[in-house]
Amino acid sequence: MDSNNNKQTLLRMLPGVDHILEIARAESFFDDIPKTVLVPSIRSVVEDLRTRILDGSLYITENSLSDTQILKNVKKQAHRAMTPNLLKTINATGVIVHTNLGRSLLADVAVENLITISKRYSNLEFDLAKGKRGSRYSCVEDILCEISGAEAGMVVNNNAGAVLLCLDTIAKEQKVIVSRGELVEIGGSFRIPDVMAKSGAILKEIGTTNRTHLKDYEKAIENDTGLLLKVHKSNYSVVGFTAEVSLGDLVELGAKYHIPVMEDLGSGTFVDFSKYGMIKEPTVQESVATGADVVTFSGDKLLGGPQAGIIVGKKDILDKIKQNPITRALRIDKLTLAALESTFRLYRDEEKAVKSIPTLRMLTLPIDKIEIKASRLNNMLEKMENSRLKMKLINLSSRAGGGALPLLDLPSKCLGVQVEGISVNVVEKFLRENSPPIIGRIEEDFFIMDLRTIQDDELPLIVDAFNNLLKQA
Repeated sequence: MDSNNNKQTLLRMLPGVDHILEIARAESFFDDIPKTVLVPSIRSVVEDLRTRILDGSLYITENSLSDTQILKNVKKQAHRAMTPNLLKTINATGVIVHTNLGRSLLADVAVENLITISKRYSNLEFDLAKGKRGSRYSCVEDILCEISGAEAGMVVNNNAGAVLLCLDTIAKEQKVIVSRGELVEIGGSFRIPDVMAKSGAILKEIGTTNRTHLKDYEKAIENDTGLLLKVHKSNYSVVGFTAEVSLGDLVELGAKYHIPVMEDLGSGTFVDFSKYGMIKEPTVQESVATGADVVTFSGDKLLGGPQAGIIVGKKDILDKIKQNPITRALRIDKLTLAALESTFRLYRDEEKAVKSIPTLRMLTLPIDKIEIKASRLNNMLEKMENSRLKMKLINLSSRAGGGALPLLDLPSKCLGVQVEGISVNVVEKFLRENSPPIIGRIEEDFFIMDLRTIQDDELPLIVDAFNNLLKQA
C-alpha cells in the first residue's frame, strides 16, 4: 500500500468526537470531569492523531487509533487540564530565595494565620476600638515600627511599587540624585532609571561606575533637587578600586540642604548575617537609625515573608505617601497582610525567627546537618537495591538567590545521581515533569540535588520519583 492510501486508511479509522464522548461516559474516571474539559480533551487527542497521520514522518499504528488507546490519551489530557498550573515543587537547586520557584517559604505560623483569615471575615479595614472604618495597614504598622525603629510604616504589593510610590510622592517633576554605580537592574528587566522615569522624577546621575564621593552629591544639588537616593547593590558587587558614600553621610548632607534622603535596600533584612559567619548586609534597623527619611525593601526575599514592598521612615513623609492615589493601585490583600504580620512578629525574638523562618533557617543551616541529610537520601536510594543507580556525594556551594548576597558562597553537600542506560538530560526532564516536580541541575553528567534547599519531608518523594523513573525506563 502506498503512502497516500495508507494515510487515507488511517484517517478513516479515526473515531469521531461524539463516539469517544459516549464511551467516556461509561468510565468512572470521567465522573468529576466537566463536559467543558472533556470535549476539548477528546478533540485535542483526535486532532493530534490526525496531524501525525498527515505528517507521515511520525509512526502511527492501528492500535494507536483504538478506542482503548485514545481513551487512555484522553484521560491524560483531561488530568492535565484539571491539574492546577501552580504546583508544589521540590527545590533541589541550592538557591534559597529562588525567584522562579516562588522565592521564600513561609513560616508555619504565617501559613496558619493565612488559612485562618482566608476562611473567615476579618477586621481588614474596620477599627474594632472605634467601631468604624479603619486602615488596612494598621495591623502591620505597629509591629513594623517596633522591630525597625521607624516612626511610621506601610506595605504595598512589591518593592518596585514601593520605590515608584515614594519617588512619585516625594520628588515628582524634581531631580533625584543617585550614584551611577547604583543604577541597578532588578529581576524582570526592571531598572531603577525606568522606575524613576515612570514616577515623574528626573534622574540626576553622578560619579562613576566604581567611585562616587560626597562632593559629587553636593555639587549636583540645585534648586529643583527633590531627593537624595541611595540604592543598595544587592544583586551585584563592584570590587577593587571603589568608593561610595555611606547612608549616614548622605543624611547629614540632606539635613544641611533640607533635602529628604531615601534608601532602597532591595532585599532588606532585620538580621545581621555577619553574626552567623556570613557577609555583612546592612539591616533595616541600621538604615532607619541613620535618620534616613524613607527606607524601602522586599518582603519575600531575605525577610522570609510573602511578596510585598515595605516602606518605613519619618511619619510626615509616610503620611504623604499613604495619601498618594497610587497607593490604592498598589495595595496588598488580606492574605498577604496575614502572612506578613505573623512573619514580623517572629522577629521580636531573633533566635526564634532564625529557627522558624525557612529562608533564615536554610541560610544559617550548618554544613554538618546538610551532610547528614545528604547521607540519608543517599542511603534511601541505595535501599532500592537497583544496580542502575549510581550515587555520589559532592561538595558544592549554595546561593542566597533573589538578588541578595551575590558574593556569598554557602558550603553545601549535594547528591549526584546517574541512571545507567538513561542520559542525564532525560533524568532531569523526567524529574522536572514528576508530581511533584523536582528541580535540580546538571553538572559533570550527574543530576545534582543540593540538600540545603530540600526539606526533610521531601526525601521520600524524591525516592518515589526515582522508583517511577526506573520502572518506566
